[in-house]
Amino acid sequence: MNFPAFARLIACALLPLVPTVAVHATLPVPDSDNGGLALPPGFRALIVADKLIDGRKIDNNGDQLRFLAVAANGDLYAKTFRGGIIALRDNDGDGRFEEKHEFGSGAGTGIALRDGWLYYSTNSAVYRYPHQDGELVPTSEPQLIVGGLEDAGTHNAKSFAFDDEGRMLVEIGSPANVLAENDGRLGAKGLDATVFLKTHGGFWRFDPNKLNQTLADGYHFSTGHRHSLALAWQPVAKEFFMAMMGRDRLNDVAPDYYDALDNAERVSEEMHRLRDGVNLGWPYTYWDPIKQARMVAPEFGGDNRKRAELGKYDKPVIGFPGHWAPLQMNFYTGSQFPAHYRNGAFIAFHGSWNRAPQPQDGYKIAFVPFDEKGAPLGGYEEFARNQSGKKFRMGGVAVGPDGSLYISETDIGRIWRIVYTGEDSPVTPASAVIETQSPATAAIFNGPGKMVYEQICAACHMVDGSGAGQMQPALAGSAVVKGDASQIIRVVLNGPAAVLPADRPKYSNVMPAFSILSDQQIADVLTYSRQHFGAGASSITAAQVAAHR
Repeated sequence: MNFPAFARLIACALLPLVPTVAVHATLPVPDSDNGGLALPPGFRALIVADKLIDGRKIDNNGDQLRFLAVAANGDLYAKTFRGGIIALRDNDGDGRFEEKHEFGSGAGTGIALRDGWLYYSTNSAVYRYPHQDGELVPTSEPQLIVGGLEDAGTHNAKSFAFDDEGRMLVEIGSPANVLAENDGRLGAKGLDATVFLKTHGGFWRFDPNKLNQTLADGYHFSTGHRHSLALAWQPVAKEFFMAMMGRDRLNDVAPDYYDALDNAERVSEEMHRLRDGVNLGWPYTYWDPIKQARMVAPEFGGDNRKRAELGKYDKPVIGFPGHWAPLQMNFYTGSQFPAHYRNGAFIAFHGSWNRAPQPQDGYKIAFVPFDEKGAPLGGYEEFARNQSGKKFRMGGVAVGPDGSLYISETDIGRIWRIVYTGEDSPVTPASAVIETQSPATAAIFNGPGKMVYEQICAACHMVDGSGAGQMQPALAGSAVVKGDASQIIRVVLNGPAAVLPADRPKYSNVMPAFSILSDQQIADVLTYSRQHFGAGASSITAAQVAAHR
């Protein structure tokens, strides 16, 4: 055992082992403003932990708070995107977590408690710690359940869940928008995905009690996924449900058939009943929520009218709006909330980064009601979203032992506890909140380069230059944007990976080179960006751009 691991083991052993921490029956006092959340009538919220990862960097990259799991005694475990696991405990019974410890490593997203084990996933494996009642931090080393899963850097988080027999499904996403030559670019041509889908784009089933497995040991359960992190077992129907992230860049690939509005509105995040052998249709198709039809992707001959072969691919039970990015999903099995919520699904949506020219959306918790037989009723409700002007990017959702709902926000590291009191809330209910565009945002295109920025840059960096968390960097206040003109020109011409230092902060979406733009277009958009987001930095001319070709 290496010294850090030994030291960590000793430190854990010194932590107080509490045989049982009582779950407090009395509901906690909610925050006067519900912690910045808008909720349905009768629901209240309080912030139980905050700023768990705010500003934290690991290997010079920003971190995120991801999925949640709650123990029977009320202890809460939160997985971090680039680090380990944060363990939280409420010692004084006020409903908020005072005690905090972080343990483990390996980055990743998934976490779950089951049958005396604490499971978690990295971007290439699933592990478990023995978990004793009352033990906040494990004192044993983790066991490898399945490893060697591909980590391609994109869509690499490994979600997992268990059926009622204890068998574990693990997803391996597709590290692509669409499997195609020149993926995401003008005229991209689709590739035969037969071989690719044998090892990507689906769920595989494993025996969690068998150690040191590889993909070859798993049973190939489903296929035709792009990326599906939201997965949970429906306790009444006794089957899995999941939500898949839909594709992007329709108008970039085929502008003759799709415009930016089509890209924003015509690709669903698809919720499916995940049955053994199901094919969800990626990369050949996508679900259009307006047409209520499965459409042929433009890379494979689609033209915004051509529909997929009827019955060949699964039809979603719900088509959510495009680009909302579903993350953790859990079914409500508690008794605190009204009967309407029993056995329905709560889904944490991370929010969009590419719905331009529409306002960005999806920063919320949605609820999907199910009937008494465990079937979805066919719609969804907005359950929680911001009411304080900030776009909270939701990451995790879990049900506590007393029926409270816990929600995590990814970029600050905030955790809320939602309780049902039946009392009127002092803030506007979620269903009445309407997101509006501020005057500053509305005016952002009133300058040189606005056409280029609107068509190319705003989809990723946002109209106000605020970026999209770990997806895309913010331009507002960026040292690169307001810095050396030569450097920012080369970044646009050659791509940031070829120009900026290797140890720079990394983001999930990689900016390509834009040398296809003319010298004048690059000069205009850079001048515009520097004026709006770079504190009025100097203009850039077409001659300066030409000098770096």
